[in-house]
Amino acid sequence: MSSSLALPPLTEDLKQVLIDADTISRRVTEIAGSINRKYKDEKEPLVLVGVLKGSFIFLSDLVRKLDIPHVVEFIAISSYGNNGSQQGEVRMIMDTRESLMGKRVLIVEDILDSGNTLSYLIELFKSRGVKSIETAVFLDKPERHKAHVDIQYMGFTIPDVWVVGYGLDYKEKYRTLPYIAEMYPVK
Repeated sequence: MSSSLALPPLTEDLKQVLIDADTISRRVTEIAGSINRKYKDEKEPLVLVGVLKGSFIFLSDLVRKLDIPHVVEFIAISSYGNNGSQQGEVRMIMDTRESLMGKRVLIVEDILDSGNTLSYLIELFKSRGVKSIETAVFLDKPERHKAHVDIQYMGFTIPDVWVVGYGLDYKEKYRTLPYIAEMYPVK
């Protein structure tokens, strides 16, 4: 998955590109194809709930490749502190605008780290009476899992390193890189 692409200027704290833009594009197309096949006969739109901020690029690319009826909602959850360390406590910052009761929901998340955020969201949406719930996760760090979460659509499995790009950030930097890059260890 590595790429020989040169890093753009001002990214001296990035160690290497782990997943290049072309590889990402191909995988997002494959995921969209799987979703299209699964929901092709459904009359009700699928509700894709993007977990802000990290999923916005993945979600944007994904929905533009869907040819099934769908709508997009957003939710903002925090489980990280200001210094970037994982706190474990999940806090809702922003809820969906529309009710999800009786809807088919696909949670779109940037990364499965501990699993706490997705586990929290799945239980929350079940308690709100969704018709069905599935998950699409762009990156998975299996070594970090604390909570078990079933993932129906997975982008890539990566090692336990800090990554940025394609929606993921470090202190709000590098979020819009078109690839996934590994950062040098944070001091």
